[in-house]
Amino acid sequence: MEGLKVYISNKQKDVKIPTGIRLLIRRCCNAVMVMEEMHEPAEVSVSFLNNQQIKELNAQYRGKDMPTDVLSFPLGENGVYDRNEETGAVMLGDIVISIEKAFEQSNLYGHSLRREIGFLTVHSMLHLLGYDHENGGMEAVKMREKEEFVLAELGLTRDETFEVK
Repeated sequence: MEGLKVYISNKQKDVKIPTGIRLLIRRCCNAVMVMEEMHEPAEVSVSFLNNQQIKELNAQYRGKDMPTDVLSFPLGENGVYDRNEETGAVMLGDIVISIEKAFEQSNLYGHSLRREIGFLTVHSMLHLLGYDHENGGMEAVKMREKEEFVLAELGLTRDETFEVK
């Protein structure tokens, strides 16, 4: 999608962000927008944090005093989003990824860091677009199917070769 602007920032110093991860995040965000047939200009922010930083946000916003892998902060509701007054782009919201947790989980699940960060990005983009899995049921199944579809489109399948970086 040509009109999607993805702002990426690294707000931690504990883990070096591997080469190619920023491009992967942009590709994941774009793939979700294409799948969801969202064609208007849009903006999303993605930040890398460490476990302590994301723990603080998780406690503040979700009442869970523990680190998590990713948090989503949507700026829209029911398909209605705030707009950037300068550009006219819809502002989807913010994605916050714990790079430490992403490394841990890639090792735990036996797949590459690229797969893990791809999954976390796609998962969060779907949250920004209104999908929710918290209550389980068909909504969770639908969200998981969409995640796997996008990851497969990007070549990040579950059976991707394990790699350590």
